[in-house]
Amino acid sequence: MASDIDICNIALAHLGDTATVASINPPEGSAQSEHCARFYPIARDTLLEMHDWGFATKRIALSQLSYPWPQWEYAYAYPPNVLRIIAILPSDSQDDYSTRFAPTHVPGYYQNVSPVIAAGRYVPQAYQIESAPDGARIILTDQEQATCRYTEAVTDTTKFPPLFVSTLTWQLASMLAGPILKGDQGAAEGKRCLQMMTVYLAQARASEANQRNIKPEHIVAWMAGR
Repeated sequence: MASDIDICNIALAHLGDTATVASINPPEGSAQSEHCARFYPIARDTLLEMHDWGFATKRIALSQLSYPWPQWEYAYAYPPNVLRIIAILPSDSQDDYSTRFAPTHVPGYYQNVSPVIAAGRYVPQAYQIESAPDGARIILTDQEQATCRYTEAVTDTTKFPPLFVSTLTWQLASMLAGPILKGDQGAAEGKRCLQMMTVYLAQARASEANQRNIKPEHIVAWMAGR
């Protein structure tokens, strides 16, 4: 798997820079390593925020706070290492869709049917992120015992899939183009690298979609007895 140094050197190669860096934390002293140290974390986190990447998606039970707010019933502490909240869910939700079962007997409707899936109910809850008086970030919602599904600020490059790595090299190259090449050439190369990044991003998203199989079955209750 590619390291952060590999990603930086590939990004430099995209720009036609033959220099290589051996360290960005701390920078080794070259202009290239200084630029990579500055832009690599931004490029990585920007790309993580662009999509709900499976390798970066996690869940956590939120810690409730005593924070009175008339518009919301509950307040929760903002979890650590969260780059972006994807959804606030009930604690028993397996995914964004919850399935309900039709009853075995509904008088005047249908009789003695075996329990079946009656509907797929979309369960993410409304929420709002604010700052408490002490400056800490909090999550406000009406969901009791809430669970948070979120994008983690992943820094371990061994968790990055190959297409994510390729996309990140072009994202980083688009940011390095101006400082390294400067002027009109830097601006043109930055634009070219950004276009390449969007090509690889589409491929990476498609690959992610092929690794998911979430297809909630939706059967209306009155059809369950047929």
